[in-house]
Amino acid sequence: MSKSNYITTNHSKHYLKCHLILVCKYRKSVLVGQLDIDLKSIFHTISNQPDFEIEVFESDRDHVHFLLRYIPRLSNSQIVRRLKQESTHQLWKLHYSLLHKQYWNQNLLWSDGYFVCSIGEASPETIRNYILSQG
Repeated sequence: MSKSNYITTNHSKHYLKCHLILVCKYRKSVLVGQLDIDLKSIFHTISNQPDFEIEVFESDRDHVHFLLRYIPRLSNSQIVRRLKQESTHQLWKLHYSLLHKQYWNQNLLWSDGYFVCSIGEASPETIRNYILSQG
């Protein structure tokens, strides 16, 4: 890893990346068609934040893989909360009838949990290729 990969802020220099997976509630296969296209657009909008960056992501029918880069003052749970809340809110506005059939009136999309792991010494390219192969 070259020094140019580090991010420098007022009090730190860091290189933090993680592999994150979000799963649809009840493993419902709703991430298809226009909903999937809109979800990707929403995630691209969310990734324009100063405190974390979605380097790459890909969805399958019932889950999404991400490769994220983030700053140390932001926890993984804060990132997950933002991704889940904003995407759920936006998708329910855009696809109410479809989501209402799947989740009734609960305004749900994502399961309560998530998977996250630091990529550590793993090659980011290896993780990137794995995520892109999920689609």
